Amino acid sequence: MTYIADDVDVIVVGAGHAGCEAALATARLGHSTILFAINLDSVAMMACNPSIGGTSKGHLVRELDALGGEMGKNIDKTYLQIKMLNTSKGPAVHSLRAQADKKRYSEEMTKVITSTPNLKLKQGEVIQILATDGKVTGVKTATDSIYKAKCIILATGTYLKSVCITGDYTVNSGPCGLQSANYLTDSLIDLGIEIYRFKTGTPCRIDKTTVDFSKTDVQTGDEKIIPFSFENYGKDILREQLPCHLTYTNANTHKVILDNLNRSPLYNGSIAGVGPRYCPSIETKLVRFADKERHQIFLEPEGENSNEIYVQGMSSSLPEDVQIDMLRTVPGLENCEVTRIGYAIEYDCINPTQLKLSLELKNVEGLFTAGQINGSSGYEEAAAQGIIAGINAAMKIENKDPLMLDRSDAYIGVLIDDLVTKGTEEPYRMMTSRAEYRLLLRQDNADMRLLEKGHDVGLIPEDRYKRFLHKKQVISQEVERLETTHVGTKPEIQDFLRAYNSVELVSGITLASLIRRPELTYEMLAEIDKERPNLSEDIVDQINIYFKYEGYVQKQKEQVEHFKKLERRLLSSKLDYTKIPSLRAEAIQKLNEIKPTSVGQASRISGVSPADISVLLVYLEQVKRKERE
Repeated sequence: MTYIADDVDVIVVGAGHAGCEAALATARLGHSTILFAINLDSVAMMACNPSIGGTSKGHLVRELDALGGEMGKNIDKTYLQIKMLNTSKGPAVHSLRAQADKKRYSEEMTKVITSTPNLKLKQGEVIQILATDGKVTGVKTATDSIYKAKCIILATGTYLKSVCITGDYTVNSGPCGLQSANYLTDSLIDLGIEIYRFKTGTPCRIDKTTVDFSKTDVQTGDEKIIPFSFENYGKDILREQLPCHLTYTNANTHKVILDNLNRSPLYNGSIAGVGPRYCPSIETKLVRFADKERHQIFLEPEGENSNEIYVQGMSSSLPEDVQIDMLRTVPGLENCEVTRIGYAIEYDCINPTQLKLSLELKNVEGLFTAGQINGSSGYEEAAAQGIIAGINAAMKIENKDPLMLDRSDAYIGVLIDDLVTKGTEEPYRMMTSRAEYRLLLRQDNADMRLLEKGHDVGLIPEDRYKRFLHKKQVISQEVERLETTHVGTKPEIQDFLRAYNSVELVSGITLASLIRRPELTYEMLAEIDKERPNLSEDIVDQINIYFKYEGYVQKQKEQVEHFKKLERRLLSSKLDYTKIPSLRAEAIQKLNEIKPTSVGQASRISGVSPADISVLLVYLEQVKRKERE
């Protein structure tokens, strides 16, 4: 007998960072949603590093917040330490990072989910995607229950046929000893979906009472707190911060590792999955960077009420005895006790070029995927995909156009375009260098870029939207005031300029022109600008950046306009590229496989050359001319 357990609009499989954002988005947009977790204790679990943000990842979190997501608000509630990275460089690469109380982070996210209307949280293993005529109809669980749905979002993280490996010990398990999902992959294969096998890993956790912190360097958080969520102000989330500590490997550490390299599953053939290039294991670091005498090790607290320390920088799948020996060669860790041993984890994921830019599968209508199942790595990358998949599942049910951010809109657009257009042969990590327009895509202006879009789809409530419009108006008015307010050559003005080693005036000048000088800032001008309004720190930052980088920003906007021209040249999904004369065989294969939505997207496909794009543009012009005739 078939048991129909429920019938809803959306089912989200997996309650990690991608699944939480996806389920919250669909539920908040008014659609009945079930969020399945393989274990209810794993909701928004930080299986690896106890932190949110970091270089480029902080951009993703702030963009997610501007669209109406939850990650930024949640880390603001549960951070242990917060810091703006790369402040010695320009604002394009400034990025927030916070240490998290990982238990509280999970608990607070669970509270939000269980108190959200239209959203049910259930423990269960989904083993099959049900579909008819290439369109999803629901899922089947391990207990043979059927749940019907109009759309399904897979956010399975690293659980699909996952295997954890430490030395010679291998166990069929998900992260942190949770059960793996061993059957869903076969259902995806039956639907014609191509599967990859990837690998990631995590380091030991150690008991902080066994660490000699006097031999390490203290790493404190920032005094000036900048929140992840644009809804918060620093003073509102201010709390006592916990320090991290920095230490280093040395020649003895390297000897222990290299002497036992033959026992590493990475080098003896035990691991078949492809690992992350930009977050390698300690043994991979030593092989790849053999000339380095030492490597940084960060000791990061896992929680306010936890004695566990995360040993950032020593991810490893070496045998337990080797991991302990290598740790105890590190200054401060000579007597450390390991609470959890490090491991590598292999898991199934899909080839992301099978996706549309909306994150819906091309060949299975109503099936969306988000997070590590798409070949990405990291909590932030997962959450960013989750909210887009959630929004677009809701848009599909409502027969509306999907929300698709492009590379000039957001880091989220770069992330999804890279995965869908170029694919990935290793776990994909977001980096600032991947964004061509990073001076426009700063973390400080994510609300200016995306909050309107979040409001348009329905995730930004009206009161928050009004506050945003007021902020925009205040910035605009102050910029105009500074451009039209002149100061003369009075002695007090010249004295002020001399005090800051700035060139004295020979005639009047606007306040805006003074801010454009590299040695002066908006804040400094307070003593000669008595009429200025009282502005919040985030608005002051926006004004400084506006005037300091005005010329560079304008040039980048011109580049974006050129980029947009190719993005506006749309391509039909039914276009058969074998019919276009002069296209190279490789280009025909790739274009027919990916089916780009625009000439711009086609130009970014690996294997499609500028010459192929020229041929494509000529063909499109010929078609257009024939249609006119």
